Amino acid sequence: MARLPLIDPQATSGDIRASFDRMPVKLNIFRMMAHAEANMIPAMRFANSILHKQKLSHIDRELLILQVARIEGGEYEWRQHVPIALGVGVAQAQIDALEGGDHTAPAFGEAQRALLAFGREVVENVRVPDAVFAAVRKHFSDREIVESIFTIGCYMMMARLTEATETDLDPAAGMSVFDAGKKRSA
Repeated sequence: MARLPLIDPQATSGDIRASFDRMPVKLNIFRMMAHAEANMIPAMRFANSILHKQKLSHIDRELLILQVARIEGGEYEWRQHVPIALGVGVAQAQIDALEGGDHTAPAFGEAQRALLAFGREVVENVRVPDAVFAAVRKHFSDREIVESIFTIGCYMMMARLTEATETDLDPAAGMSVFDAGKKRSA
């Protein structure tokens, strides 16, 4: 059971209520985020921009999100993003490798291995060694590298939110939330 009560969407008002009314599924993460009234809408817009407006490919983004979830112990994010990852073309072998903590598995191409090595350094050490940065720069544009850092940071925050508050796990519904966000971004 969550350490803080989940906000009842029906008890909200204004922009937060309008946001809940647009949601196909009122996931517990959003019900927990609603405690931070001033931050919920901007955080959701930021996350939606990551999911739908980046140049970084959907596959590479989901690989980073799953890697962050595994490193950070973000069970909630893992559960919601595995179906999204599969839906955008991530292979099950890649998901299995990330679940086992292996970012160098043969299931990943050279560019993905470089991106995941970069992601691991950003999460675990913040500063990235020159060789790791050079490897990611060989395959990704400046924009994609910065987008990767934003993706990593956003999902580190989400993992901290759900794990620190012990947010109750929802059934996997990430793909319906992803699809709804795609329509709003179009």
